[in-house]
Amino acid sequence: MNTEPAIEESPFKGQTGLRRIWNAFSYSLSGLRAAYRNEDAFRQESLLATLLIPLALFMSVPGFGKALMIGSVLLVLIVELLNSAVEAAIDRISLDRHRLSKRAKDIGSAAVLIALINVVTTWSLVLLA
Repeated sequence: MNTEPAIEESPFKGQTGLRRIWNAFSYSLSGLRAAYRNEDAFRQESLLATLLIPLALFMSVPGFGKALMIGSVLLVLIVELLNSAVEAAIDRISLDRHRLSKRAKDIGSAAVLIALINVVTTWSLVLLA
C-alpha cells in the first residue's frame, strides 16, 4: 500500500511535442524581456555582452579561444538570470528582512561575481597565451 501523499503537479504541465517547445520558447522570451526591463545588472551585463561577443569574433585567436571567450560572457548572463529569479522568488515570499533571505541573495550575488571573474580570467588567458 502506497502511503506517500500525492504530489500536486502544476496545471501548466502536460503540453507535449511542438506545442511544448513553442510554449517554452515563448516563456523564455518573456523571461528575457522581464529581466531586461526590471534588472539593472542584467541590462549592464547585456551591454557588456553586445560589446565583448563581437570583439571576440573579430580577434585573431583560434576558434577554441573564441568559444571560451564568448562562453564566459554568456555564462555571466545565465548566472545573472538565475540570480534575478532567486531574488524575485525571495521577494515574492516576503519583503521582510530575514537572515535566510539575505543569505540566498548574497549567494546569488557571489555567483555573479565569480562568473565575472571567470570572464576576466578566461579573456586574459586566451589573449596572453
